[in-house]
Amino acid sequence: MQGDFSDMAGEGARRVSVTIAGAGLAGSLLACLLAQRGYKVQVLERRGDPRRSAGTAGRSINLALAERGRYALRQAGLEEQVMEIALPMRGRQVHPLGRPSEFHAYGLSDSEAIWSLQRARLNGLLLDAAERAGAQLRFDAAVADIDFTARSITLEQGGERLGYELLVGADGADSAVRKALGKQVDLGQACQYQEHGYKELEIPAAEAGGFRLNSDALHIWPRGGHMCIALPNIDGSFTATLFLHLQSDQADTPNFAALGKAADAQRWFAAAFPELYALMPDFADDYDTHPVGMLGTLSLKQWHGFGNVVLLGDAAHPMVPFHGQGMNCALEDAVALTRHLLEGTSLPAALAAYQAECQPNAGAIQAMALENYTEMSQRVSSAEFALERQLSSWLEQRYPERFVSRYRMVTFSRMPYLIAFERGKLQSDLLRQATQGRRSFEEIDLAWVAEHVRERIPRLPATFNPTP
Repeated sequence: MQGDFSDMAGEGARRVSVTIAGAGLAGSLLACLLAQRGYKVQVLERRGDPRRSAGTAGRSINLALAERGRYALRQAGLEEQVMEIALPMRGRQVHPLGRPSEFHAYGLSDSEAIWSLQRARLNGLLLDAAERAGAQLRFDAAVADIDFTARSITLEQGGERLGYELLVGADGADSAVRKALGKQVDLGQACQYQEHGYKELEIPAAEAGGFRLNSDALHIWPRGGHMCIALPNIDGSFTATLFLHLQSDQADTPNFAALGKAADAQRWFAAAFPELYALMPDFADDYDTHPVGMLGTLSLKQWHGFGNVVLLGDAAHPMVPFHGQGMNCALEDAVALTRHLLEGTSLPAALAAYQAECQPNAGAIQAMALENYTEMSQRVSSAEFALERQLSSWLEQRYPERFVSRYRMVTFSRMPYLIAFERGKLQSDLLRQATQGRRSFEEIDLAWVAEHVRERIPRLPATFNPTP
């Protein structure tokens, strides 16, 4: 990962005007970064201005801001402002059924935390910053058609036609730009839909103010094939999310289709998550009014076309939310694309370099996000997982030059996702072998572990430095 690009000249690239479809998090940050650096930027958003409406209540999982996202915000001078509306989560609070909850720290110290953010608040802040930087924002401006030969966009409202020099599709998983580009260019699309969906619920703040649960954690209620999570908000509430099969032919597999409306869902939820249900006085209203969200992973072999059209964030690589990295990865995209444009190479070369840097890493975090569902819904409450965590912590303290947990590499550093993924596989194999058949830490052959760490786990790059 290359460093700060604030001092790059790139005067040749500055002549390109940029049209961004999508005023979500990635599109807004990109608009801000480019406008701050002298680009003429126009943002087209199909919806109304989210700063003036309730927006997508009931459709959004809370965001977990990590070091990658914080770095991206620093490049726009926005980190301090964003951190004022964020809450630290220093670990997972795991709530097994019928057993006391347990706290699993994310890092080796309290300084290593992820930060809970409400999407609407962050999106509004980024849009304000983009506007201040000089970007033109147009809402209710949905893309209906794109003529790539004429380099023009037709809007749904009134059939207005707009020319472009560089078109960035930052319009989310259901990207209109990607769909139009895919009709002209073989993007190599491969889609994997998740058999689970999600529904947002709420834990309100306590009557006297404050939180009903520990605010210092991301809460997980693992139940095997399904789970609930809850993230704190600065007003004392928690945004909870139920992950459940969409449908199932198995009578003993709970699913959204079988549960139907809140009357049936309420009885099942109260039995599956009794202490959580007790904290949700508005469960029935939330369940009936909040839609079921879909989850899926889409990979593309090609992120750009025609030398002047490129995809960004969820438009290029939608992923499931189980590693909390979708936003961080998208913001990292915005930084990378800005840097390659600033380097002053030709526009087609800049887009190709952006894809070459970001595409392998996006594929790696997509894979890790899928893997993490099994960990969160099942393994976090198992004795095997607890023993692996204990050995992992021992190794991190004993061999910090070689062993850093995959979660820490992904979350508290800017190590490329692909490297973290590959190192994580080596480390996971070692942990499983060392703990297999063992019931306690004392039974682990630490001499064998030490020998194999040195043999199998390469030294970390000298530049590697997790967030202090």
